[in-house]
Amino acid sequence: MHVGKKYIKEGGFLYELVSHPKFDDYQLRVTEPKLCDPSVQQYSGYLDIAEGKHLFFWFFEARNSPKTAPLILWLNGGPGGSSTTGLLLELGPCSIADSGRNTTYNPNSWNTDANIIFLDQPVNVGFSYTDDGSKVNNSPAAGKDVYAFLELFFYQFPEYANLPFHLAAESYGGTYAPNIARIIHEQNKQLSHARITEGVRRINLASIILANGLTDPYTQMGSIADYQCDGPYPVYSDPNGPECQSLRSKIPTCQRLIKSCYQFNSRFTCVPAQLYCNTQLFAPLMKSGLNPYDVRAKCDRSKDGQLCYRQMDWIERYMNEPAVKIELGVHPSLRYETYSKEVNQAFTRRGDGMHNSALLLTDLVNDGVRLLVYAGNADAMCNFIGNERWVELLDSKFNSEFAATKPVPWILKSTGKQAGEARSAGGSGFTAGNVTFVTVFEAGHMVPYDQAEAALDLITRWTTNVPLSLH
Repeated sequence: MHVGKKYIKEGGFLYELVSHPKFDDYQLRVTEPKLCDPSVQQYSGYLDIAEGKHLFFWFFEARNSPKTAPLILWLNGGPGGSSTTGLLLELGPCSIADSGRNTTYNPNSWNTDANIIFLDQPVNVGFSYTDDGSKVNNSPAAGKDVYAFLELFFYQFPEYANLPFHLAAESYGGTYAPNIARIIHEQNKQLSHARITEGVRRINLASIILANGLTDPYTQMGSIADYQCDGPYPVYSDPNGPECQSLRSKIPTCQRLIKSCYQFNSRFTCVPAQLYCNTQLFAPLMKSGLNPYDVRAKCDRSKDGQLCYRQMDWIERYMNEPAVKIELGVHPSLRYETYSKEVNQAFTRRGDGMHNSALLLTDLVNDGVRLLVYAGNADAMCNFIGNERWVELLDSKFNSEFAATKPVPWILKSTGKQAGEARSAGGSGFTAGNVTFVTVFEAGHMVPYDQAEAALDLITRWTTNVPLSLH
């Protein structure tokens, strides 16, 4: 215990208690675990919100130069996916091992040269919970809670507040992150005009990183047949065969429904778009016997689980160990799941995933917040073709420059091997760019899982603003 600090005993656990005069509806409970990689400083615990919501987080300091290293917030998607899966399966300091009995050291962790927070959001995802079972069912509301979490985190740990902050999100995070970034950006603007800020900090938002994301559904759904029939790993052998013809015939209806969602922005237009596009465009893929997140691989859901990665079960086994819960400051009665069907359904019933989140990025990019979009080329769920197209269409002052760019090879310094290709606008070739799109070769939906060394190289170059074209 530290002199002069407030502590609270709750559920048999002693937490440090952090409250903020401006955020009187919120408090932070913090403990210091020694799991995963005990050689680095860690914090875990909860953001408590007045209406009985509790968001779980787990923070790791950088292995190198933590006082000057950038800070990354990592979010998995779903909606309903726990960010602990990103930690233990993709990019955290340790990787799940031995059927979930323990973890192994990850030499390619993103905390090699960055401080990193993994946050289970929205509520009722992972170890996050509500007192009464109520749900958040849309990305703007979820974004407000994430903003409050960041303000309290920086209030408690001011040493991280002035570091460059990078918001990184995967999959449905392509919808979450623009909503969160917009709130940060708007609050920052208000703070710059306020005479008294009452301890509220300007968050030093340096960039947004979207990993195999869903951001502009109209454009991305339009790419599905191109990817599945003509992509680098075709799902169907004949691009003119009946499966591909059927897919192509359904895209106009899907896009018409999405356009209606964009136009009227209501549950009554967005839910039908989501239901039609998901059932008509993805159902054949789900029945193909392939892993839709990595079409190079087969998937037997009876053995591999619904998401085609049996490590998801391993993660649940590990996170539900009583000793792990105690170390993290989690109540023993809480049951951890890698994926919440209830949260997913709540968002689906709002049609949340059919909104055009790319529109939220225009002001951010124009005001100097950098944007990195990367995608593994074996992912059929949020494929690289659709992601590249929406970045090319993004309305920003870099639009015409980006449209004129050609892909350049991205070569790993460590191996001399080409890991992918990049297109970049802004920075005149001397930086990693203001709007950058990267195709990652031989990688699926979870790039750091498939290409750990390449993913670390990418993220280190991006956060230190080093061009990907450098060999």
